[in-house]
Amino acid sequence: MNHRDVVALVTGGASGLGEASILELVKKGAKVVVIDVDADKGEKLAANIGANAIFVKTDVTSETDVRQTIQKAVDAFGKINVVINCAGVVNPGKLIGRKGPLPLDAFNKVLQINLVGTLNVIRLAVEQMMNNKPDEEGEKGVIINTASIAAFEGQIGQVAYSASKAGIVGMTLPIAREISDYGIRIVTIAPGIFETPMMAGLPPAVKEDMAKAVPFPRRLGKPQEFAKMVLHIIDNVMMNGCCVRLDGALRMPPK
Repeated sequence: MNHRDVVALVTGGASGLGEASILELVKKGAKVVVIDVDADKGEKLAANIGANAIFVKTDVTSETDVRQTIQKAVDAFGKINVVINCAGVVNPGKLIGRKGPLPLDAFNKVLQINLVGTLNVIRLAVEQMMNNKPDEEGEKGVIINTASIAAFEGQIGQVAYSASKAGIVGMTLPIAREISDYGIRIVTIAPGIFETPMMAGLPPAVKEDMAKAVPFPRRLGKPQEFAKMVLHIIDNVMMNGCCVRLDGALRMPPK
């Protein structure tokens, strides 16, 4: 897929991994639709990019919101052929905490945003991508999801987050098998510890200790490195139905 032909819908696009992906795509000539609940950051990012970007405030768990956003993207740029799902929350909590068992509302909130929100965007984007004209490979679109190495080595207090990210990994292959008939691919990236807004509030000493746990390179990941993987997935048509760890060989300890 030629980068100049890309029209990418990026959830969680106002900051972190989503923002980095947007900036790398725009450098290559792509058009982007910035999706986020943070209107201030989203509008500022789209304005800085200019004509090749629009911002739409969107709740990824809402069918109405996502449908309207996709329609705005098509109205602005004629199509969407790439989706990058980066929207997500952490909300840590132990199964049995100081106030008793983990509240189901807290568990459900994480699953609704991280897992159900991701699926909601995928299903509605695929419906639209099916209308795209196929390229010489027969490809009509690419879906890129964001999981986490917590899907495989979840730590104490990450029961909700790990479950949501494991769900994203688990649905990748069955979705790939189905949407391949439409000429659409899907790949999930499972990043390790990256320098994102989620990490910004931690003390420097804590981040240094986390960085030391990464075998190589012995540092936190850079959002631009995630974005480079996004570009590679778009470029490499053989990448489909898989989960790629991007973690410097890090394996998370229990806590």
